[in-house]
Amino acid sequence: MRITRKAGAALVAAVVAMGAGASYAVADASTKATAGASGEQAKLQALYRQAEADGGEVTVYMGGDKPGQWDFIAKAFAAQFPGVKIHLVTDLSKIHDARIDNQIATHDQVADVAVLQTVQDFDRWKSAGQLLKYRPIGSGEVFDNAKDPQGYWTGVFYGAFADMVNTKAAGSDPSAFTAADLLKPEFKKKLIFTYPNDDDAVLYDFKLTVDKYGWTWLRSLVAQNPAFVRGTPFSAGPVAAGDYLATLGTAGDPTPNATMIFPANDPFNSWVQHGAIFKNAPHKAAAKLFLSWLTSRTAQQQLIAPWTWSVRKDVAPPAGLRPLATYHQTDVAGFEAFMSDRDAVERFRSQVQLHVGQVVGPDPADPTNTLGLTPGKF
Repeated sequence: MRITRKAGAALVAAVVAMGAGASYAVADASTKATAGASGEQAKLQALYRQAEADGGEVTVYMGGDKPGQWDFIAKAFAAQFPGVKIHLVTDLSKIHDARIDNQIATHDQVADVAVLQTVQDFDRWKSAGQLLKYRPIGSGEVFDNAKDPQGYWTGVFYGAFADMVNTKAAGSDPSAFTAADLLKPEFKKKLIFTYPNDDDAVLYDFKLTVDKYGWTWLRSLVAQNPAFVRGTPFSAGPVAAGDYLATLGTAGDPTPNATMIFPANDPFNSWVQHGAIFKNAPHKAAAKLFLSWLTSRTAQQQLIAPWTWSVRKDVAPPAGLRPLATYHQTDVAGFEAFMSDRDAVERFRSQVQLHVGQVVGPDPADPTNTLGLTPGKF
């Protein structure tokens, strides 16, 4: 799931309107919750002063598959903390992690903070002594399954990939739609997917589906002559526009022609998007400020909860959705277990690639191939 460009712009505009350095407005009937949020804001201001004194810079690498995808977060941070310059760089998580590994190997650390989908990297970096032990200010309100017990990483949101289907093709009860329905004649040449062999979160969604329906399902799906693209915005967008009837393993704004389905009878992928600070981060104080701010109650309410599930217990799910734990067809622990067995991931990827073909096209987050080894360096 991801925020729409229009909604992101509205959120940024709201933050900017509050004035540089101002706290977010908190509309909450609970006096206790409001007081808690105000207490977090006071602590954030203390971190802000430390970050300014430490040079007032921070570089954040965030996993995404479209240029500018997370600009609304960078702009909101800059609006509240104008004394800290932020370089927020979006690229595929699997490219960012290689970039970070190279920076570590060459002793040229640029990324202060990583917020990535490659969840297996964080325990690896932790074991190698490359992460800073830091619990964000509001860590006590973060769900236990969304943070490292020792405090080396924290979740910043719950992601989920599921089905997007044209409203007319979804049927009277969209929750009853299944991956088997994609094999019906009306979907011939009307399906579009993100290459599952290009994105491990999409790959896991396909893994769950193949585990349920078998390899025959994938062969039959490919016989439907679907289109394949790089990047989930480019599979979701054409379905939302009405150019295709369905996709799975994607996220995004389904309007005006489709609906996002978290199926009642099929498994779907959800995970904790991990965030951490590096031990050798050049700007540790500002990194702590960024991670504490992004996981604060007000930032989670204003910037995360409008489009996906917050990692905080005291922030409600997006409108129209239940708490993630009540969706019994998904398990956030499953994706991390899948990602941690790299040999098994590569074996499955290779088999899927036999069916769907080699990935074709430029990096969707860096289509001009200009980010290089050390983007965001001050």
